[in-house]
Parts: sequence; structure tokens; C-alpha cells
Amino acid sequence: MSETFDFFFGQYKEYSTLDTALEIIAVIFGFLSVWFSKQNKIWVFPTGMMSTIIFVYLLLKWQLLGDMMINGYYFIMSVYGWYIWTRKVDETQVTPISTITKKEKYMASYIFLATLIFVYLVYTYFEKWTSWVAYVDTFTTAIFFVGMWLMAKRKVENWIFWIVGDLISIPLYFYKGFTFTSFQYLGFTFIAIFGYLTWKKSLHKTPLTS
Repeated sequence: MSETFDFFFGQYKEYSTLDTALEIIAVIFGFLSVWFSKQNKIWVFPTGMMSTIIFVYLLLKWQLLGDMMINGYYFIMSVYGWYIWTRKVDETQVTPISTITKKEKYMASYIFLATLIFVYLVYTYFEKWTSWVAYVDTFTTAIFFVGMWLMAKRKVENWIFWIVGDLISIPLYFYKGFTFTSFQYLGFTFIAIFGYLTWKKSLHKTPLTS
């Protein structure tokens, strides 16, 4: 039992109690955010913003620049998404769930490529190309940037990007030594699958509930 515990959580012996507590709190808010997103509820954004604020602090402290940029971007896109989700398209309806358009596909491709280049330049500037983790981190950052942009625009395809990014992040974060965050992405994967099915089912229906 002790060996199993050390395998999953031994690295936390080197962390401060405050940092460990903050990571757990951020994970809880992260779960709430993804769950509210699956339920198509506006609370996805305030809970997500709380999670990202904490993670930006922790990831900057741990010098995980790609992950930090993901969470900083999440915060900005949460503000944008909050506006989009509550914006009325007519007198009675807010922005509905929809599928991605051809123009948005081009934009998603642009965001993906631009993110790869940007993260590459940041890692190069800070001389962080020290292991294979940096390359995977760059790729997942681009995936999540697109996924968050699509979620903010209430596009059902956002869940596909979350699923792919989450599956990569599970072993990645465990390897980095952040077990709680790894478990978070495991939970995110299941919620994202159900979220995709739920959004597909309710496609073209209106309801934004608070």
C-alpha cells in the first residue's frame, strides 16, 4: 500500500502544503467547469476562471510555460465565451449550440498553427527544449487552444479537441509529477465524451440555463 501511494503521490513530499492544496482546489474547480460545460450551463466560465487563475500561478512557479499559457488563454477565452453564451441572437434566444462552419475550420487551423509557432518561440527563448515533454506540451497547447475557442463559440466539435488533448495529458501530467492534475484529465476525458454526446443530442435546441 505504501509503495503504491508513493508511486502516485511521492513527489508531493517535495511540494509545500499550500501548493498541494492549491492544486487540489484548482482541480475541483476544473471538474466543476467541465461538468457545467457538459450541462450547457453558464457556470462553466466562472468556475473555469477560478481554476485557471490558480493554475497560472502554480505553473509559472513550476516553470511549465506551455501549460501556463494554456491556462492564461483559458481565462481570456472564458471572458469571451461568457459574453458569447449570454449574447442574445434575437429577443428570446441566446447563442445556440451549432456545428463548425467552413470559415471556422480555416480559423481553427490558423489558431492551431499559430499556437505551435508561438509556443515554439517561447520555449526557444527560455531555452526549454530539454526533453520530449516540451514537444508534447507544444502539441497539446495547440489542441487545447482550438478546443477552448470552439467551446467559447458554442461549437459541438470543441469536445473532440478536449478528448484528444485530455487523453494525451493524462500520462503527460503524471510523468511531470502532478498526480492530482493527471487524475483531473482522466475525469475530463469521460466528461468530454458524455459532453459531446449531450451536445450532439441537443444540437439546434436553444436553452442556456443559469
